[in-house]
Amino acid sequence: MNLIISGTNRLGSNSLKVAEYYKKELCKKGEDWQVLSLTDLPHDILFSDLYGKRSVAFAPIQELVAKAQKFVFIIPEYNGSYPGVLKTFIDACAYPVSFYHKKAALVGVSTGKYGNIRGIDHFTGVCNYMRMHVMPLKIHIPSIQAELNSEGNLQEDSTYKFVQEQIDEIVRF
Repeated sequence: MNLIISGTNRLGSNSLKVAEYYKKELCKKGEDWQVLSLTDLPHDILFSDLYGKRSVAFAPIQELVAKAQKFVFIIPEYNGSYPGVLKTFIDACAYPVSFYHKKAALVGVSTGKYGNIRGIDHFTGVCNYMRMHVMPLKIHIPSIQAELNSEGNLQEDSTYKFVQEQIDEIVRF
């Protein structure tokens, strides 16, 4: 089992739409993928699941993460980096069973014109620290609001081409 993580807890986010798109495309390739939206985190995660504590609400999320062999992180740009809730999620997960020596592909999204380049670089450092194997091909999708059509599909040819290339590499990774 593999996991696509929508890296924000914002309701109705473009990140979740991109995560669902990746799931659809990756499942076509014959692998088992699930989406985890950070909207599903316990609302009191800062108090219930950090520093060795484990809540009943977080336990099924931890189980999903521990079972996953590959991850795709869909990461929106928040203040020139990645969302704090994504770091809180990483910090809440058990170490080393959650991420140690597992594989990660990174996708940055933004409403601006750079596709969260800095946030993906920052998150790469976190992944490296946790000894995750980060796939070299990282995708940056700028102006995400113009990239997705009403069915949740990518509509720009160049973006579609790069995303498909990354998806093929994720399968081989």
